[in-house]
Amino acid sequence: MVDINVIIPAFNEEDSIAHVINEIPKTVSEIIVVSNASTDDTVKNAQAAKATVLTENRKGYGHACLCGIEYIAKKSKQPDIIVFMDGDYSDYPDELTKIVAPILENGMDFVLGARKKSLREEGSMTPQQIFGNWLATFLMRLFFGAKFTDLGPFRAIKYEKLNELKMQDKTYGWTVEMQLKILKKKMAYAEVPVRYKKRIGVSKVSGTVKGTIFAGIKILGWIFKYSIK
Repeated sequence: MVDINVIIPAFNEEDSIAHVINEIPKTVSEIIVVSNASTDDTVKNAQAAKATVLTENRKGYGHACLCGIEYIAKKSKQPDIIVFMDGDYSDYPDELTKIVAPILENGMDFVLGARKKSLREEGSMTPQQIFGNWLATFLMRLFFGAKFTDLGPFRAIKYEKLNELKMQDKTYGWTVEMQLKILKKKMAYAEVPVRYKKRIGVSKVSGTVKGTIFAGIKILGWIFKYSIK
């Protein structure tokens, strides 16, 4: 039996977090919600939905993901696969099975859930998100010959390969850092098209001017850093 753990970073997602947890397939052995300095009932609602809940008070998507990884590293038995997804209910948690399939069936190291335009609910991604994803993936194709079409948060990776990446980014650059390191280490990767819908609540990144600017700077910074290495 393959052991799968899910890490869900969550900042003030009290209205959505239980929906996400409850729709994750039962084949997952542990769901880990990392409350990233939440000030609402995210923790309470995640606990009520039977998830393991951690608290990371240092704000930043990467901080939350690293907190989840540190928790897993201390377990007596580590999982085979780690899945990351957002806590805002924009992903379809039941598609986790589709995302891990290339790892289980084809030996892939990493699988990205690509938010294909034909499968996206209208308005689920802001214009700046769409442009930012296009620019980042275009540059990855240009510099590294990558086949990525998205920087989507719904992703699966073999636990041993995740450890090899030695992830560092604490904020907005987490997703692109992971993909760049996978390219540099020549790991086997694949994309699978996934559905995407409007999130519950307002995005803390793409929903604000500050978040959009800082995310863009971080993402481009990682790409140019790796392009000159």
